[in-house]
Amino acid sequence: MESISKSQLSRKFSELPPEIFQVIMHHLIQKLHQILGPKKAEKSLGKIHLIDSSTLSMCLSQYEWADFRDTKSGVKMHTSVVFCNGETFPNDVIITPARPADETQLDALIVLDKNALHVFDRGYFNFEKFDFYCAIGIRFVTRIKTNTVVHVIEELRVDPSSSILRDAIVRIGKMKHPLRLIETVDSEGNNISIVCNDAKISAQEISDLYRTRWQIELFFKWVKQHLVLKKLYGKSQNAVFNQIYIAMIVFCLTLLIKHKLGYRGTLLEMMDW
Repeated sequence: MESISKSQLSRKFSELPPEIFQVIMHHLIQKLHQILGPKKAEKSLGKIHLIDSSTLSMCLSQYEWADFRDTKSGVKMHTSVVFCNGETFPNDVIITPARPADETQLDALIVLDKNALHVFDRGYFNFEKFDFYCAIGIRFVTRIKTNTVVHVIEELRVDPSSSILRDAIVRIGKMKHPLRLIETVDSEGNNISIVCNDAKISAQEISDLYRTRWQIELFFKWVKQHLVLKKLYGKSQNAVFNQIYIAMIVFCLTLLIKHKLGYRGTLLEMMDW
């Protein structure tokens, strides 16, 4: 084809069911897991899964099916990425209208693997879910809200030369299972409180693990800047969902090609080639 118009893309995106591209994306994600799986050096912590969402804002008058504010529409990319050997790649992407809260998709993004360690922010704060994950052996690290009720069971010794301000065994809110509470400071010097349900990890490792959460923010920034997500080619739900899934397919294919060729440049340079 010599050229393709926006109207052609819009029509085609609207006709095709998103499940087709969702299946292709999951197939490519499995390939990435085979190539980029954790090395022996990282097996003490296991696979680090980072969970978060990112919203694509849209015009309310043209996307009424996705309204979430008085003047805006939008869709959310509920995403789980694997951070392994210094690289980030998707584990799952669930697309919904932007209105549902982040925590509604948390169970779907959790991996039922005792070697996986999930890291997520306060948008997924839910006592019942945390108790359930503790009961079935799902490991997680998250930040607690400032108004969370904390019941101290035991204060643990802290190395005064480290960045850890507090290490304690606690119960939070209405939870039945105990958690580790770590208090430290972020990059801007603000105090933060982190909880983890793995007693074998050191306080410093828990603090470092929570800092890796920033990698998923960098992932969202990369895909929005370098893949076609800011300009949508259709107005229907099918069209929008298809375009996002295709963008994720492009990311996975580019990363697969980069590793199969042994290319040492950046992912952006690989995509440009």
